[in-house]
Amino acid sequence: MRALLIAGNWKLNPTSTEAAAALAEGVKNGLGTATDVHVAVAPPFVFLTKVDQVLAGSPIGLAAQDLHWEPSGAFTGEISAAMLVDVGCTHVIIGHSERRHGMGETDARVNAKLKAALAAKLIPIVCVGETKEERLAEKTEDVLLAQLSGSLAGLTAEEAAGVVLAYEPVWAIGTGLTATPEQAQAVHAFIRKWLAETFGEATAGRVVVQYGGSVKPANAAELLACPDIDGALVGGAALKADDFLGIVQAGRDVAARGK
Repeated sequence: MRALLIAGNWKLNPTSTEAAAALAEGVKNGLGTATDVHVAVAPPFVFLTKVDQVLAGSPIGLAAQDLHWEPSGAFTGEISAAMLVDVGCTHVIIGHSERRHGMGETDARVNAKLKAALAAKLIPIVCVGETKEERLAEKTEDVLLAQLSGSLAGLTAEEAAGVVLAYEPVWAIGTGLTATPEQAQAVHAFIRKWLAETFGEATAGRVVVQYGGSVKPANAAELLACPDIDGALVGGAALKADDFLGIVQAGRDVAARGK
């Protein structure tokens, strides 16, 4: 059985080390030592070391929001996988829609970053998802097929089993819109089917596939109860400890019912 993973992507927030530490402290204190649902937070690079210190002794994973595919070199402003490991990271987000659509990140680049993360033993959270225009044109499956096959190209079944996928409908990120549980489950089932066809049923059964798109305490339980949704990649609601913990609690309630 796949354990749920609730990950909080802080994006370009908060604005100070003190605020980042306070947010991490709030999540840590609220979660305690519970491990029935896996939890991770992804602060900006400059806060990683401080947040790692705050989270010491807790089961909460530390995620970076991106990485570079090369181990070192003349890449001004970039961060390598080894650097992330050195400051305590356990996870890394790759190919978030804001990087794909806002910064032109390609599937080939996502693939290179993914392989660098796996080589460094980081748990990669690889994001895929369609825009509103693509959904209205009924191209969701075509878009996902291209993103999945390009982003995970060249992986073995064992490597693929260690990847977390996050389906984020771009039209639902930061807009207040959320895919219905039925819409989200249908896409997650499509992703699971592709995994089975590409890497085998055993691997497909191991891969955690999160939903990301305006997840809140009020809608989390219904989404997380879907059979192929294995957690959430949380944006805005991750910036308030109580809201984020509410989503974690929804996951714990779902897990307690035997999912």
